[in-house]
Amino acid sequence: MFRSRNPGAVVIGSAAAGIAVAVAALFAPGVLAQGTAPAQIDIKRGAQIAQEVCVACHAADGNSPTPANPKLAAQHADYLVKQLSDFKPAEGAEQPVRPSAIMAGFAAMLSPEDIRNVAAHFAAQKLEPAAATDQALAEAGRNIYRVGIAAKGVPACAGCHSPTGAGIPSQYPRLQGQFAEYAEAELVKFRSGERDNSEPMRTIAERLSDREIKAVAQYMAGLR
Repeated sequence: MFRSRNPGAVVIGSAAAGIAVAVAALFAPGVLAQGTAPAQIDIKRGAQIAQEVCVACHAADGNSPTPANPKLAAQHADYLVKQLSDFKPAEGAEQPVRPSAIMAGFAAMLSPEDIRNVAAHFAAQKLEPAAATDQALAEAGRNIYRVGIAAKGVPACAGCHSPTGAGIPSQYPRLQGQFAEYAEAELVKFRSGERDNSEPMRTIAERLSDREIKAVAQYMAGLR
């Protein structure tokens, strides 16, 4: 379904960040030691962390007002756990698998329990979706998202992220209503190798032109 921010503008999508950004996080990090039960989720603590740590860039409810920062509201908790953990170097590693000068500092402040709590908080929030602003590009992106580009070996985004962009919990992120600007930027990072925490997304992004990336990002922004 298309919606428009302005008459004639196409709308579509949600949370987290372009095709690319989407397949990027598949499974929650870490494996519990045998016989160890996970700590109980504390959403109230997660809300406190969001207010103290995340509010400036993502807003306390995860509905970032700035296109450069992704909307986190209604994003799958496991996806958020994976991404926050990827901003931190793994034990014995010098660099995180998802480098970010900004996010590294914030992620370093959070314990594994903090990460799970704040992820649960954002997952429970209602998304205020972005909108596609370029109808022509969004129409071009529709075909890429739903069908793919056979000649380039690009699969349909809908296969992993669902026709509505809702994603598959615990595996693929929600893309509905995500800022087109953010989704585009992350796809470009996957293509260049700057972001390399998802082999499938890196491979897909490498096959997309600038216009194709812009188009699919616009389409996802208006998905509902």
